[in-house]
Amino acid sequence: MSTAQKIILGVTGSIAAHKAADLASLLSKAKCDVRVVMTADAQRFITPLPFKTLTRNSVVTDLYDEDEGWKPTHIQLADAADWLVIAPATANIIARLAHGLADDALTCIALALNPQAKILIAPAMNGKMWLHPATQANVKLLKQRGVEFIGPDEGLLSCGYEGIGRLWPVEKIAGRVSKTCR
Repeated sequence: MSTAQKIILGVTGSIAAHKAADLASLLSKAKCDVRVVMTADAQRFITPLPFKTLTRNSVVTDLYDEDEGWKPTHIQLADAADWLVIAPATANIIARLAHGLADDALTCIALALNPQAKILIAPAMNGKMWLHPATQANVKLLKQRGVEFIGPDEGLLSCGYEGIGRLWPVEKIAGRVSKTCR
């Protein structure tokens, strides 16, 4: 039986989704047991194949993806997780998590997550979206519930603006989580 920390890496629909493959690789190299859960929007930016190859695990892309056995995959993952890391996290996923919406595999896992698991969210979005009062209220609510945020970073954004909204460097995200994996 593996004693490796079980990390669920949630990947959402941001241009930064391609950086999540590097994060998955870093976490796997640190001896974490990484299971990737992709939203439908994330799949518009990157396919599941790199994640499957880098983590050596199947990738969940739909609430109804099922492994063998009788227990739903999203419940199996939620029960076993030590960490739920969402990187990149869009304004949409932050809002859905804050308000308890559960209409896909990632949000169902978040609601069913074992209470001892830690949650780390790495936002990536347009700076105006990040600074919008609705997003900031959602972040505040999640922090009150014990959710940890890392980032966002500042710099040139994919929309052409300069400012806050970039995904935190994946090496730093991995470093925050992987020290528990060894």
